[in-house]
Amino acid sequence: MLNCKDASHLISQRLDRPLGRRERWGLRMHLLMCRYCRRFSRQLGLIHLALRKLGRESEQAEEGAELSAEARERIGKALRRQQGRP
Repeated sequence: MLNCKDASHLISQRLDRPLGRRERWGLRMHLLMCRYCRRFSRQLGLIHLALRKLGRESEQAEEGAELSAEARERIGKALRRQQGRP
């Protein structure tokens, strides 16, 4: 039988890798009996989903961020000036 420390460790690990049959079964039995670990599992799941959503939004924002032609021209001129080229 798992204790809460072992269960919380498995709850965290199952977000990173699939658990083995014995681990899944032990965790399931523990979660049936322990409301604190069930709560921890739900909270960790929500945090995981929120972080994934935030990561996707950040990637989309980076993809949409492009310099205007005018800005590229100014940067190009500044670089050429620094390198001594007209």
